Parts: sequence; structure tokens; C-alpha cells
Amino acid sequence: MGPLQKSVYWRLSLIFVFTAFMFFVDVFTVHHFSCASLRESGNVNFLDESPEKNFSYDISNENRSLSIAFAESFNSSECGDNKLREYGLTMYMSGLLLGSLFGGALSDKYGKKVLLVGCSTIQAIIALMPAFIPNAIFHLTARLIGGIMCCGINIASFSLGVEWSLPRYHVWPPALLSFSFSIGMMFLALIAYLASNWQQFYLAIAVPQLLCIPLYFCIPESPRWLLMKKRFSTLEEYRHESRKDQENLDLILETVGMKTQQPIEQNNASERISDFQHFKSQTIVQRLCIMSFISLSSALTYYGICFNVGNFGVNIYLAQFFSGLTEMPTLLVPLLLVRFGRRTFTMISLLMSGSGCLLSLLVSKLCDMPSLVMALALIGKLCMQTTVFVSLLYGIELFPTVIRQKCVGFVNLWYRIGCILNAVLSPKDGISLEAMICYGSGPILGAGLCLLLPETSGISLPDTVQDCKKQPVPSLFSKSRKVHVPGKDCSGLEPIQELQ
Repeated sequence: MGPLQKSVYWRLSLIFVFTAFMFFVDVFTVHHFSCASLRESGNVNFLDESPEKNFSYDISNENRSLSIAFAESFNSSECGDNKLREYGLTMYMSGLLLGSLFGGALSDKYGKKVLLVGCSTIQAIIALMPAFIPNAIFHLTARLIGGIMCCGINIASFSLGVEWSLPRYHVWPPALLSFSFSIGMMFLALIAYLASNWQQFYLAIAVPQLLCIPLYFCIPESPRWLLMKKRFSTLEEYRHESRKDQENLDLILETVGMKTQQPIEQNNASERISDFQHFKSQTIVQRLCIMSFISLSSALTYYGICFNVGNFGVNIYLAQFFSGLTEMPTLLVPLLLVRFGRRTFTMISLLMSGSGCLLSLLVSKLCDMPSLVMALALIGKLCMQTTVFVSLLYGIELFPTVIRQKCVGFVNLWYRIGCILNAVLSPKDGISLEAMICYGSGPILGAGLCLLLPETSGISLPDTVQDCKKQPVPSLFSKSRKVHVPGKDCSGLEPIQELQ
């Protein structure tokens, strides 16, 4: 692994830790402020729904005005009201949906680095401003903008990480980013527990992001995108960083023994074909439909559990912490993917996720054991998290370079629709029977649809629709076979021990 690859991976991981802060901030916002009771003396008492934590202190004018705004705007004087969380989640998920509409197109046009740096910078600024602008309308506006930025970060990060990896290591960047997201979830629970007021809470999650902004400008651009745009001078700069980087770039671009200035015939031919013609292919349409359904059902299950960890009858801080902790094993998933391949593993994780949710529903109806119900639900969530990042990798490998980001953006659109449905239909008093049935049945149906998809393990990223058609569709639960695509490096999977 060359210096440039290491630079990409650790910087993307840092961004994802901060992205988790912004993603789940509404979980603790409602917990701190939905139960505010203002007194004439200027004191405010923020009561936890459980007796473990009680915030009681004198507040400044800024914090007081913020509390008044929330109390008046959202009618949150009663402790059981979740209006604040519903509005905040809805605005954030709406932002994710808006970002998915144009994030892929912007990434294709201007590059993944530009989109990533811009979104990360704006996200850091948006995280800081609510600490000093105590206004309910501004808070919701900030959540909307934050959702758009988060979507842009997701679209650019996963593709950038995969495109800087050799074919046999494509699975590691999504695993690393998912692992970083889990760390962010656990740190957020700790920050929320230690913060004594709104301003401290937002400063604690915003200041580190601002300090790290200069690091993002050193992230290198996608080599495949640079080659497609014929920016050979930038590629040459990357090649001269170190001998290891030169070797890796040759393997990534599949141009060993050739100069990067020589254009690739397939790329030139694909440029003469409009994007609309690519989307008329039956292969592309089928894959878009299947991956969109899997994304929709994954979002319903994953975030339906994530945003309702406080409804399982246990301490919300511990619930959020263990919600992140249960996702830590996703770092080991690449080892399993070497054994089973993308398609088979996606099917297994979808089946286990749906089964875990349905089993937790059964236990909740037969016995009063909130901890066991939450444990089963979190196991289902772990399986769904593995499905989410494997399907992200899968989606990148299923679509050709010429329209990859547009396809990823379309699939991501349905993922965000599932997020919005969760936010709008978020239950006030626990997860309903209908919701848990939905969380469990969707992944099981998605597992069946995976039978129509090809296996992409160890195969180079396709550049054209013809490359996609040459990807193998193996029999049920069979491991991928090597397929030769002219001009491609299909060396297959190498031992994971080679990764350094």
C-alpha cells in the first residue's frame, strides 16, 4: 500500500467519524430538550426520560432563548412529545434525499475530491453554528443542509476509497469506513453524556471537524476519473510520489507497460455514447431495480432500529453506545467476503437481518425482556450494516465507469427515501408490530432478488456496459469464477495477508 492510498483511507475514516456525529445528533437533541420546563427564575430543568441523568443549571440568555424557541415552536413542554426529533430527522433525511438527486452528477463532472472537500467543510461549519444561533428555524435549516452534505460525503467517499484500491482489496475501504462510522456513534454517546448543555454539545462535535478541514485538501483525486477526463499531468504527479504509488497506479489503471497519456479505446468509444443510451440497457435497468429495492429495505431496517434505540426500555446513552459497538465486527467482513463472495454474503446478511428483527418481535410479544429484545434487534442491525456497506461496494462494481456515479446516486436515492419514511413514521411509544414486520420481511425478499445479480469478486471495475454483461452470474451459493475481460486484470482474489 503506497503513501497516497494510506492518505486516502485514514482521511476518509476521519471524515466518517465526524459524519456519524451529525447523523445521530437528533437522537440526543430530543433527549436533552424535549422535556424542558422553563421557570420564571430563568432556570431550566432538562430531565432524562430515565432517572440516570438529570441536567439542572442556570442558563444564559442564548440557551434560554433556544429552550423557549423549542418549547414554543414544537410544543415540547410535555416530556413525552417527540416533535423535535421528528422534525429534525425529517429535515435531515430530506437533505439526504436532495443530495442523492445531484450528488452523483456533481461527482462525475467535477471529481470526487472537490465534492468531498466541499461537503466536509460545509458540514463542519453547519455543526458549529447552532451553538451560537439559538433559533429553532435555523436548527432545522442546518439539519437540511447537513443532510445534503452527508449524502455528498457518502457518494464521494465510498467510490474514492474503492477506486484507489486494487481489485482484490475493493472490499476493505467500505469495511474501514463503516468501522469508523461505528466509532463515531460511540463517541457521540460519550459526548452527549458528558455535555451539560446545548452549546457544549455542539461545540464538542464541531470544533474537531473545523480543525481537521486542512487535512482534507491533501486527499488525492480518483485515478480512474482523472484518466477519463484526460488529466494526465495530475496522474503523473501521483506516479512520482513514490515507487510504490507508481506500481499501484499502474495496477489500478490497468496500464502496466503503457504510458498514461495513451487513451483507452473503450473510454473514447463510450464518450461518444450518451448516458441515456447506457440506461436503455436491460442489464443496467435490472441491476438498478434490484439494488434500489435492497437499499430501500436496508434503510427501513437499519435506521428504523438506529433512531429508536431509546424505545427499547433501556438507558439511551448505553443503547447508543452498544448500537455502535455491535457494528465493530464489520471490519472482519472482508475475510468472509474472500470466502463467500459479494452476492452470497449479501444474501446471507439480508436473511440474518430479517430473521433477527422478526425474532426480536416474537420475543417482545411472548415475554417482557427489553434487553433481550434490544440485543436481538441490534444483531439484526449488525447484519444490516454489513449488508449496507457490502451493497455499496457491490453497486460500485456492478455499474460501468461512464455512468457509475449516476447509478450509485439513483440507488442512493431509494436508500434516502427509506430514511425519510423512517423519520416521518417514527413511532412515539416503541416500535409497532407493523414496523417490525416491515423491518424483517424487506431484507428477506431482497435476499431472493440477489439471485439475479452477478458475482464481482476479484474482477476489475467495468468501464462499459459490455464489460457489465460479461460479469458472471453463478449458480446459487457458488463462489465466483474468474472471467477474462479483454484489457482487464482479472487475477482474482489474493490472500488478505498481503494487505499491509
